[in-house]
Amino acid sequence: MSSDVDIFVGNETIIDTEVYQLWLEGNTAQEAAAVLRQRGVLVETNASVELLMSDVVDHYRTYQMLERLLQNPTMLAGQWMFQVEPKDQRMLIEKYYEFDDVVLREILGKKLSSRNRKDLDEVSEKTNVSLKSCRRQFDNVKKVFKMVEDMRGSLVQNIQMHFLLPGHLAKKYAAIVFITNNRFETGKRKLQYLTFDDFLHCAKQMIAHWTTNLTEQANKNDETDVDLDREFLQDLRELKILLEKDHLEEHRGFVLRSLQGRLSDKMYQECESSFKFISRTVINIAYGLNHSRESRDIFVDYVEKVIEPCRQAKWSYSDLEVFLSAYLDTPQRMNIFKRCEKIKNGISLTRFSTIAAQITRSKREKSERQLAIAKKSSG
Repeated sequence: MSSDVDIFVGNETIIDTEVYQLWLEGNTAQEAAAVLRQRGVLVETNASVELLMSDVVDHYRTYQMLERLLQNPTMLAGQWMFQVEPKDQRMLIEKYYEFDDVVLREILGKKLSSRNRKDLDEVSEKTNVSLKSCRRQFDNVKKVFKMVEDMRGSLVQNIQMHFLLPGHLAKKYAAIVFITNNRFETGKRKLQYLTFDDFLHCAKQMIAHWTTNLTEQANKNDETDVDLDREFLQDLRELKILLEKDHLEEHRGFVLRSLQGRLSDKMYQECESSFKFISRTVINIAYGLNHSRESRDIFVDYVEKVIEPCRQAKWSYSDLEVFLSAYLDTPQRMNIFKRCEKIKNGISLTRFSTIAAQITRSKREKSERQLAIAKKSSG
C-alpha cells in the first residue's frame, strides 16, 4: 500500500495575511479554501484545488501553533521556533487582538465569567460573527483585564507593555477595562442606541477627566487610571451647595443672562422654566457618584434624567450645548465659588460635566443617521 504525504520544508515562517484573516474569523480550512477559490486565487496562481487545500491546511497548522505565543505576545519576539520578521510579528499580534465593535458592544459591561462565555452563541447569532471568533475576542478582553486591573500606572502603557499593541488598539482596550472595572451599566434597553464607539468615547473622557490622570501624582507608580479619583468624587459632594435656594437663584440668573441672544425666544423660555429641574438632576447625579451602586448607573441616569426630558421638550443638541456651556462658565462669578476652596473656579463641575454632551451627541447622531436612511429608502 502507498500513501500520499504533503511535506513543506522552509526556514522563514511565511505568513499569508489573507489566510490568517480567514483563520481569525473562525473559518475552517475547507471554508477558507472555498473563499479563496471564490476570490479567484486558482486563476491567479494556476494552482490545483488539492494544492490550495494543502497550502491552507499548512497555514492553519502554523497559526494554531503560533496561537500559544500570541496569547502571550512578549514571548513571540524571544522564541526561536518560528522565524518571523518583526513587522510580521507586529501584524500577527495586532490582528489577533483586533475585535468586531458589534461583538464588544454585546460583551461590554458584563462579567467576564465562564457563564457569559458559554452564552456567546447568542452573541454570535445576533452579530453574525462566528462563535470561534467571538470566543477569541471574549478571551482576549478577559486576558487583558486580568493582567492590568491591579497594575499601577497608565492603563494604556501597561497594556502596550504586556501585549505589544499599537496605541490606538491599546486605548480601546483601556476603555473596555475601565468600564468593566467600574461595572458601569451598559445593557439596559434605554442604552441600546449607544454603539461601542459611543461608550469608547465616553470612557476615554472619563479616564482623562475623572481619574487620577489629572492629579499631581498621576505619573507616580502608586497611581492608576483604572479607578475613579476618590478625591474628585468627594469634591463633587460640595456642589450640593448650588441647590440651596439663594445660590440656585443666583446661578439661574447668571445662566439666563448668559443665554440672552444665543437661543430662540422659545428655547430661552424653556431654559428659564427648566433650569431648576436640570440643575438639581445634574448635581444629584454628581453627588451620587460617591456610592458605587449609583455610579454604575451613570449612563442610565444621564439618559433617563437629562437626555430624555430634553428630547421630549424638543431641545436640539446645539441648544443643550449652549446651555451646558453657560451652566459651566457662570458659577465662577458666584460669591460662593470664590469662598469655597474645594469648588473654586468650578474645576469639579467642569470635570464632571464632560460626559452628558457626549451621550447627547450620540443620541443626535443616531437620530440623524436614522433620518438619512429613512429619506434614502423613501426616495
